[in-house]
Amino acid sequence: MTAEKLAEAAAACDELAAALARAGIVLPSLGLDPVSYSYERPRVLVELGRCNLETTYQLIGVLKRAVDR
Repeated sequence: MTAEKLAEAAAACDELAAALARAGIVLPSLGLDPVSYSYERPRVLVELGRCNLETTYQLIGVLKRAVDR
């Protein structure tokens, strides 16, 4: 795993967090999954984490509005 790839993944994660924040959504455990890039054949996975039911419905609403445009 290159430092460049990790930096790219971290930037994508930050971009996702910012987009969610603009929609009023915060996923507290959003981040990179360190286990995924420690394998012999590493790849970076973004860990979205868990969220409560209210946040789930917020995500559903945002996605529906985006698709319906």
